[in-house]
Amino acid sequence: MDSAEKINFIRQKACEHLPEANEKILWSVHAIRKLRLERLRKVKVEESLKQCEMVEDYAMEGRPLPGCLVICFIGGMPFHSVIALDYDSDRIFI
Repeated sequence: MDSAEKINFIRQKACEHLPEANEKILWSVHAIRKLRLERLRKVKVEESLKQCEMVEDYAMEGRPLPGCLVICFIGGMPFHSVIALDYDSDRIFI
């Protein structure tokens, strides 16, 4: 999958995501810890992913899933996330 297809997949999963009903975004413990440090809410990050932009497309080497670094904005402030794309299970991991 090329970069444009990856970013479209991420945005699509963010649009489809409904917490506890249609989980399309899963969070790592590390990501949740970072949220707490930054005093951000999951829902704000999940919403911002609908308009994220790719900063770096990561090679598959040494990774179980394709991934990339994205940037989005929350209240005008930049926020970046590493996203893994799980095409087989139709979801993404932050």
